[in-house]
Amino acid sequence: MNKKQTKRILRILFIIASISSMYFVPWILVKAWILPLPETVQEQLNEGINHGFDGMIVYVDQAGKPPEFYAAGWHDRKNKIPAYPQALFKIASITKLYVAVATTKLVKDGRLSLDKKLAEYFPELAGRIEYSDTITLRMMLQHRSGIPNFVDHPDYWTKPPKNRQETLDYALDLPADFKPDEDYGYSNTNYMLIEDLIDITLGYPHQQFIKEEILIPLELKNTFGSLSEVNIDDVMSGYYVGVHKDFKTEDTGLMLATAEDVGKFLRALNDGSVFKEGEQEIYSSIYEYEHTGLLPGYQSFAKYYKDIDTVVIQFNNTTNFDGYDWNLAEIVYNRIVKIVRRKKSS
Repeated sequence: MNKKQTKRILRILFIIASISSMYFVPWILVKAWILPLPETVQEQLNEGINHGFDGMIVYVDQAGKPPEFYAAGWHDRKNKIPAYPQALFKIASITKLYVAVATTKLVKDGRLSLDKKLAEYFPELAGRIEYSDTITLRMMLQHRSGIPNFVDHPDYWTKPPKNRQETLDYALDLPADFKPDEDYGYSNTNYMLIEDLIDITLGYPHQQFIKEEILIPLELKNTFGSLSEVNIDDVMSGYYVGVHKDFKTEDTGLMLATAEDVGKFLRALNDGSVFKEGEQEIYSSIYEYEHTGLLPGYQSFAKYYKDIDTVVIQFNNTTNFDGYDWNLAEIVYNRIVKIVRRKKSS
């Protein structure tokens, strides 16, 4: 068999493999990806609703231009309230950006040390978290601690924890995922412990510190530390496919905010205006400048694009067990960014 014949056979095998793999990809994803790109962000949001999301919100902030607000679908499906851009949304793991900034400020003030060990901060956990005498605060911030992620515990979804201690218990007395600083492993346990550490260090809740040191200086009046601080009707409903309930009343202990407030925070994070002198250098060494969030009923994307000096925030309030909705939301988000880029260059 000569080289030309070999290449031809390999090409045929590749095509066959590609076609076969399509059987394992939900066709809704293929459709969402191959459809012609709409002219406007609003059209793309409407398309997202047609793909199966109950409600969507998008905020676009291009430097030098007024911010743009978009919404489609339902804010509250049961009560037939249309989605609106000023709704509060559970931002899930985007909360970690605020916690990382708060930690940075305490490190700069000398109240926390990035190199101090977990066992020193939490002596009571020394025998319950493997390598606690080696894991540093820096490693926890960077997700390089090896501490198991409590959501990966086999009972987490079938027997949901009733409180913070039960949540932590799902990550204790387990083998480490890897030796400290030898790998990366995203773990919500890291940031739950960091929140507790801030509380202990301050003697009052980390939410109050975030409010005083981040939210008030940036004039973010529509960002809150927990569900107990808000009017529940202002919170966008959250839906899980196949489950007939509204997840907006579930108190996760994570932050809520409008898309605009998240966008303002993200710009301040990226341009450095959220920091005082000497803080940004610390932050850059420990965490990232963008994030996504996922909870039952809530997905969020928060990113800054330096090349076009633009922040794009997307919220959508429908999730499902198969997880393809995350890929679908990501496709919609990336198409929105393409529309913004095209508009920027025209």
